[in-house]
Amino acid sequence: MKFSELSQQTLEKIKTLQWDRIIEKHEGPESWESVLRWDTVEILEIEGRSVLLPIDQSQHDNLTILRTIWSADGNSVTLFLKDTTYFDDDFMSGYLAICDRLKEDDLFVSIVYHEWFIIENKEALAEE
Repeated sequence: MKFSELSQQTLEKIKTLQWDRIIEKHEGPESWESVLRWDTVEILEIEGRSVLLPIDQSQHDNLTILRTIWSADGNSVTLFLKDTTYFDDDFMSGYLAICDRLKEDDLFVSIVYHEWFIIENKEALAEE
């Protein structure tokens, strides 16, 4: 799915949403309406599902999905991401996104997007 293919009805639903952020020490709710004004957002395909994050399309090539956790009902997803757009340092390039599926749509939209320090805990935690 491409952002340009979204219906006007879907765009109107997205505009009503807010997302929580902690990015570069700026925090608080943001409106999706302001993000949609960028004209540079694009939908990501993650494990066969369409996900919209509040990031510029130019960052997509720098994203690595580290972990994906789908909710039992399939209506939410938690993503652990590495974005090397601004930092090529594993510790400083982590992000956490929580996305919910829009009603009557097959699109997941971020409701939380936070910086996350990538910390490896392999010694003490069980692996999949």
